[in-house]
Amino acid sequence: MKTLGKKIRLLRHQKSWSQEDVAKRLDISIPAFSKIETGITDINLSRLEQIANLFEMSVVQLLTFNDAEYEQKYVNELENVNKKLMDRETEVIDLQKKVIELFEELRQSKATA
Repeated sequence: MKTLGKKIRLLRHQKSWSQEDVAKRLDISIPAFSKIETGITDINLSRLEQIANLFEMSVVQLLTFNDAEYEQKYVNELENVNKKLMDRETEVIDLQKKVIELFEELRQSKATA
């Protein structure tokens, strides 16, 4: 059950929910939910269905949820964000060059005036 708890924790983090948020949605105490995530408490079928519904998936999807797929999705997302960041940095550098060029033009025009 520890693997299932880990999967639930990953899904919770994906939604940016706290343990308190999920516990309220499941109508259980925070310690009870914490025990589910840590694998201390075994989950019965009705609770499993409730958790699967909360994360908008079937029980089968929840049980077969693959950590590697999850990680790969976020690696790809991170790569896309890094590429966008590099593009923005290039834009900033180009704008800085333009500001320097304009400053030099202004300085030269004042020197000749």
